[in-house]
Amino acid sequence: MAVPQTPDELAAEAAAAVAAGAEILHLHPYDDATGAETLSAIPCAAALRAVRAFCPGIPISLSTSAEIVPDPRARLELIAGWTELPELVTANQGEAGIVELCEHLMARGVGIEAGLLALQDARAFLSSKISGRCVRVLLEPLDAEPEDAVAHAAAMEQLLADAGIGLEQVHHGDGPATWHVMQRAVSRGHGIRAGLEDTSVLPDGRRPAGNADLIRAAVAMLAAG
Repeated sequence: MAVPQTPDELAAEAAAAVAAGAEILHLHPYDDATGAETLSAIPCAAALRAVRAFCPGIPISLSTSAEIVPDPRARLELIAGWTELPELVTANQGEAGIVELCEHLMARGVGIEAGLLALQDARAFLSSKISGRCVRVLLEPLDAEPEDAVAHAAAMEQLLADAGIGLEQVHHGDGPATWHVMQRAVSRGHGIRAGLEDTSVLPDGRRPAGNADLIRAAVAMLAAG
């Protein structure tokens, strides 16, 4: 089991994920020369073209994480150079420069999925005044312990509700806790996200062969309600 990196690998994994029931795809393009995640225009465009060829009509999201490019000015410059655009991006609201980045992408017609990794991110999102123009919110508590992660997701959800934010929500966690976070989200009527970026184990602790196995488990969770 390996995280897909090349455009061909991303396209094959994307097609398998869609066949397993995925409705939206979230990608992390890689630089062929360094093997590292990248926001550079050429590899991002190559990944988007390859996946779209295999999965026509499926919305694609790219990451804008500061873990890829920590400097907010350099990150904005790279993303401003994108020649091919995704349908949306995940933009973590606790990161420096994220509001300016969101403003830039929204002006180019890219949807914003506001990523909330912690309560302070949710508070920053509420104070940024961009919530009315976002597509949806992604709640992603990073707590290792399932009980902590579930409680953290609940607290973020409550903060949004108290502020009157009615955006669609997608929930997931990190590692094995992600399945507990997603189970709560399903019970609350929210969307969920599954993939090797988030967890490398299935709900029963087995290792998946790839992203498609994780998607099938998430689809089964949704079907069970």
